[in-house]
Amino acid sequence: MKEKKRVRISHDFREQLGLVLEGDGVNYCYQCGACVGDCPTARFSEDFNPRTIMQSVLYGLKEEIASDTLPVWMCSNCFTCFDRCPQEVKPIEVIIALKNLMASEGIVPKGVEAAAAGILKTGRSAIVSNTTVRRREELGLPPLEELDAGELRTLLDADANGEGEK
Repeated sequence: MKEKKRVRISHDFREQLGLVLEGDGVNYCYQCGACVGDCPTARFSEDFNPRTIMQSVLYGLKEEIASDTLPVWMCSNCFTCFDRCPQEVKPIEVIIALKNLMASEGIVPKGVEAAAAGILKTGRSAIVSNTTVRRREELGLPPLEELDAGELRTLLDADANGEGEK
């Protein structure tokens, strides 16, 4: 006989998430599935389902969704679920809040850490290689401007220190 895994429901986790979301809108999710209907990530991955994420949040199942290997990190932030939700729960905002909560606890996939470090260093979300430069020239595109990531770092530092706009 297979041993059943115990599930621990945490209303504290749901309340913590509600504070980050500035409200308890997540409680209005009635699991209709509209968020999944046109979700591009769900279309191409059986592992990602905004409805399942919302259900885990409703039950306060932090252990089920707070991991650097879990599907919440697969969200493409397309905002389709935001537009489709009849209850205006804004699943994308819940997913972003989950990512932020996990990041504040140091639960971040290595790829996300590397991308964030690259953005802080260069101001770009993609690496500009010699191949990129050469291909742009071949296509007759102008050279990419140098970006000053210092302003981005200043804004992020101000936000981290509570000095950002409210």
